[in-house]
Formats: sequence, structure tokens, C-alpha cells
Amino acid sequence: MNKIYIGIGSNLGDKRENISRAVLGVEALVGELFCVSSLYETEPWGFDAEEYFLNMVIGVETVLEPRQLLSVLMGIEESLGRERDRSNQYRSRPIDLDILLYNNLVFSDNKLTIPHPRIAERRFVLLPLAEVCGNLFHPVSGKSIEELLEGCSDNCGVKKL
Repeated sequence: MNKIYIGIGSNLGDKRENISRAVLGVEALVGELFCVSSLYETEPWGFDAEEYFLNMVIGVETVLEPRQLLSVLMGIEESLGRERDRSNQYRSRPIDLDILLYNNLVFSDNKLTIPHPRIAERRFVLLPLAEVCGNLFHPVSGKSIEELLEGCSDNCGVKKL
């Protein structure tokens, strides 16, 4: 079994319902949850939007390989109304599912990078991740999630609900 951590976010529609449905989809299609963070209200990161996000992190045990996992997560996003455009620019969305960590794997291809390349830059990822696995070490930096959070320069507002 592989231990993975997934970041979940929503800032369109019924955000709580979107996140709840995403978690149910992950449980049904990916594997068994072993941890769930609190919910956090966060300012948009990387773009301007009127609606704040709700964010959280879940830990899941899965037999899926990284590319399979990405495909399943994108299917869950699509089923919940996520539309992708080719610009790859940040924008509001009903659901976002990001693979943050996958065991201690370091992997990159043209569609997927593990660990997520911007973990250390995002307070809205680090706070819930530290809540569920603060002592876990990032496989590239060698720093714990807590240490990454302490060194994070992100000033976006993040409030635990």
C-alpha cells in the first residue's frame, strides 16, 4: 500500500458540499482514508478572486500508481464540475485535488510532479498538512512539514474553521 496526501480546495458553489463529495469520491475510487485535517478558509493564492477557498488535506492508502492516481483524481474533479482550460493559469474552481506527497517518491514527467512542487510556498497547504503529519519529512528538501511551515513566506490569510 502507498501512503499519499491529497490537498483539496474549493471556492465556487457550495464549497463544503464540493469538498465532502470529493472526499467520498476519493474513498470510493482511491483507497481508505487514514487521516483528515480540519477545514481552513483561505485567500486565493496566485490570482485575484472574490470568493475565498476552503482547503483541507487527507491521507489515503492506495494501490494506485502515480499516473493512475492523477487520472482518477482528475475524473473526480470533472464529475464535480471542474473545467480545465489550456492556459494553466490559476482561476476559481468548484474543486481542486492535488497530490502533495506519495510515500517518499520523487517523480516528474510532463503532467505530474511529486512531491507537489509548490508545497513549501503555500501556507494553505502547509497548515493542514502539518496538522496531520507535521513530523513527516519532505523527500526533496529533507525538512519536516513543520519546518517548511516555519520557513514559509506566504502572507495569504489562512483561518482554521
